[in-house]
Amino acid sequence: MFRKRGPKMTDEHKPGQTPDTEAQATETELDVPETDTDNLEEDQDAAFPGLDGMDEGMLGQVQEMMAKLQRADELEKENADLKNRLARLAADFESYRRRTQDDVQAAQGQGVSKAAEALMPIYDDLDRAVSMGAADPAKLIPGMQAVQGKVLGVFSGLGLDATGKEGEAFDPQWHEALQVVDGEQDDVIVQVYQVGFRMGDRLVRPARVVVSKKG
Repeated sequence: MFRKRGPKMTDEHKPGQTPDTEAQATETELDVPETDTDNLEEDQDAAFPGLDGMDEGMLGQVQEMMAKLQRADELEKENADLKNRLARLAADFESYRRRTQDDVQAAQGQGVSKAAEALMPIYDDLDRAVSMGAADPAKLIPGMQAVQGKVLGVFSGLGLDATGKEGEAFDPQWHEALQVVDGEQDDVIVQVYQVGFRMGDRLVRPARVVVSKKG
């Protein structure tokens, strides 16, 4: 990339010039090599063809859009990961639900079996009381009372307490008044139609009673 600015050099010498002065003139007429920067912008445009003529504002918008696209890709990957974790959690929960259901059914079956086992001796007592009562009716009542006491003992073993006895104070939490009659005191059970049962603070069946009221 050298350019000549002087006339073409020939072998002839101008009048009045010596060979030394002619060499100096020739050296003066030559340009010093310089870096050609005319094609720098063209090189940049070739390397970044999409940025030709784009100002800083547009470039910033492009960069912001690229950042958002990258963030959207990251969010999509996170969403896929969360879906996989949710699917595994749902499968674990379903397995837990089935195991719990099986345990509950097994416990219920075991409870029914124990209750039936506890009632079997009572059935035997009832069978003997009926047989004795058929031969001698006077013996039926004591036999039935004995069976009744044994039933209450089984209920007590299951955690059930009887409620509703004659002379006991009426409590609407445990008792249901079927009738109110005149009496010497207020809110006293004077007759029991059906004994009630409770388990701790939970009512299983209310006692159905007759309650007195002062006239």
